[in-house]
Amino acid sequence: MFPQKAQYNNDLRRFCQAPLSCNDHILLILGIESSCDETGVALYDSATRQLTHRLHSQVEMHAAYGGVVPELASRDHIRRLIPLIEAVINESPRSLHEIDAIAVTQGPGLGGALLVGASVAAGLGAALGKPVIGIHHLEGHLLSPLLSEPRPDFPFVALLVSGGHTQLMAVEGIGRYKLLGETVDDAAGEAFDKTASLLGLSYPGGPALSKLAENGNPARFKLPRPMIGSGDLDFSFSGLKTAALTLTRKLEAASALDSQSRADIAVAFQSAIVEVLVTKSLSALTSSGMTQLVVAGGVGANKSLRERLTQEAARRGASVCYPPMELCTDNGAMIAFAAAMRLSEHPTLLENSDTSFNIKPRWPLEEVSST
Repeated sequence: MFPQKAQYNNDLRRFCQAPLSCNDHILLILGIESSCDETGVALYDSATRQLTHRLHSQVEMHAAYGGVVPELASRDHIRRLIPLIEAVINESPRSLHEIDAIAVTQGPGLGGALLVGASVAAGLGAALGKPVIGIHHLEGHLLSPLLSEPRPDFPFVALLVSGGHTQLMAVEGIGRYKLLGETVDDAAGEAFDKTASLLGLSYPGGPALSKLAENGNPARFKLPRPMIGSGDLDFSFSGLKTAALTLTRKLEAASALDSQSRADIAVAFQSAIVEVLVTKSLSALTSSGMTQLVVAGGVGANKSLRERLTQEAARRGASVCYPPMELCTDNGAMIAFAAAMRLSEHPTLLENSDTSFNIKPRWPLEEVSST
């Protein structure tokens, strides 16, 4: 249920009673992420690279429905966001009044969910007299591997495999992104979830399917590799999903869809997606002339993908960088870090702070400017 309005306002006021600070340099960023089904809050100190973050996942709540219910997601963000901010502040050696800016996911994402984060960020910004910086959700994912060690240098190719997005981007610097290829239908994450549901696995399907695949026989079934030889860097996973459906129904009709067959389908499906992602990513490195690949987003946590990409890239004299495993899903840390990166290059962004509820549920990454 929605918290009582009076209690919600009291919580917000309680956070804003500390005296304000005025620093000469951007050092401490509060990051807020609420674009879909995870509520993330983080404090990032750009001087010491110290990070404190908290994350609440709504997976259990949405599992009963087999997918994300937008209205429930928004309501849960309202319940969780301020307590998470309080938890992060209590864990950090810094206080709320020491922050220099508030970063919030502006889009893309679910409209209602984005509004929750935007409203809290705007309220805190107005109360504390601090600027609010809107951050593109995918830019947060794209830059999150820079939180790992060793961190990649610009330029690099980025494989973004997050939720409904599967894209290859050439990254020259902050805000300098060129789309090289993207999915023409289902994204890799969507295909994982839909095929997992087909196999009777619980939501979210990607991790469940990958776990089931560990017990599968990779030689039993061979599924298609859509667009692997298309000559471009676009993806398509709808046909692969259909092929898995056809195979499953064939086995069901023959009363042969036992637990081992499900595992064999899972490993065949995962192998097909991994091979396509690896092949296209290496082609992007070749065509761009770059030698560094960055992988970000939820599917980037897939063990098989990581092993295959790292192995194949090394054979070609290239390197692959991944975000820390805990930062592969949506999180506030990547939003705070992306804002710190932007502000380090363009401190004038502080003068154009937007404290309105200006969200962008549909926002192509290539439209993000470098200033």
